[in-house]
Amino acid sequence: MSRAYLGIGGNIGNKKENIQKAVDLLKNHPQIVVSAISSYYETAPVGYTYQDWFLNIVVEIETALDPYALLEYCNDIEQNLKRERLIRWGPRTIDLDILLFDEFVFNDEKLTIPHPRMCERAFVMIPLYEIAKNLVINGKKIEEITKNLKEKEVRKVENI
Repeated sequence: MSRAYLGIGGNIGNKKENIQKAVDLLKNHPQIVVSAISSYYETAPVGYTYQDWFLNIVVEIETALDPYALLEYCNDIEQNLKRERLIRWGPRTIDLDILLFDEFVFNDEKLTIPHPRMCERAFVMIPLYEIAKNLVINGKKIEEITKNLKEKEVRKVENI
């Protein structure tokens, strides 16, 4: 089994419900075990800023799927939850991103691992750090990476 980390978020409709449905669909796959789930975090939009704030989590999974099969399943979940890709970085019901997959490094037109912009994004790194404090990404400890991101707009949501 391989260990992977997924970023999950959205900003349309019932955000928490959409995220929970995505997690449930991951749990229902026979070759995926969800082993950790971060707290929920609210974050300002990145890129296209004329939209609602996002609700995000990071999950740790163990899977027998290869990275491309996992990507396909993540895309199936997005389609199941009515994700529409109208504007790059635009509003969405749900978004699932493969952040890390074991120690693998991939970079092709279909899949890039580690996720290319994850270390710049507090809404990814802070929940990832919450559930995986000993990770090393691109030769840097996750603790170092998150220290530089603390001032970005991200806040833990206690009650949703």
